[in-house]
Amino acid sequence: MIPDSETDNFEIYLECLSATVVANLSPTSKKGPRKRTKGRKNEIKPVVQDPTEKQENDAAELSDFVQYLAEELFLSLPPDLRTLSYAVIQDHPGLSSKYATPLSPDVLSAVVSSLPPTTTDSLSTYSIIPDPTCLEKFIDPILSSYIDAAVAPPPEYTPALTATHPHECEICEREHVPLTYHHLIPRQVHAKAVKRGWHQEWELCKVAWLCRACHSFVHKVATNEELAREWYDVELLMGREDIRKFAQWVGRVRWRAR
Repeated sequence: MIPDSETDNFEIYLECLSATVVANLSPTSKKGPRKRTKGRKNEIKPVVQDPTEKQENDAAELSDFVQYLAEELFLSLPPDLRTLSYAVIQDHPGLSSKYATPLSPDVLSAVVSSLPPTTTDSLSTYSIIPDPTCLEKFIDPILSSYIDAAVAPPPEYTPALTATHPHECEICEREHVPLTYHHLIPRQVHAKAVKRGWHQEWELCKVAWLCRACHSFVHKVATNEELAREWYDVELLMGREDIRKFAQWVGRVRWRAR
């Protein structure tokens, strides 16, 4: 049972975990079918389950699994990590150093060692990790994303960020999941975008509200420069086949609080 005082942080952790699991299991992250070799064996074709039906069943089962896994992992974290926030690190700056990302090997190892013994079995069931030695590699980016989100300062007030804040992800259209604002023209290339005439300065503050899974996927499929030059609004992003397929897949996964 998640304490009421930790609910907000748990929701952040759940979304970070789900984003990583979805990225690992989404159809777009898997290798394509192997080439068939010539021979009599190819004359017999196995009966294959309808892909749409299978994905629907997988998504429903996956949402329950990730909810269970998130609760199990979150409650095993050290108390000071479960309650991190921007306000907390202002009063306790030592926590900012302790949980600076990327995490130090010692801190990461200590956190992973506190996880329930069943964690590896749970992850192996879904083939999310191949063996126990990969647990730290799997947990590390989840913890880093969680910490960065938990201690992030409140965004500055600007009309672009607040006037049209939607209640659902602008890509997958899921509701009731934490949203992050994605700079349609990444901040790292703002100066270059203006200097080279890709965009005017007033356009630099345009954002899209995305769930963490879709936000991570967008940055996975294109570099900051490509996003600034070619994929600088939601309509353009949705014109990509890989993003449409990902949105359809992740849209079936409905994380629900208990």
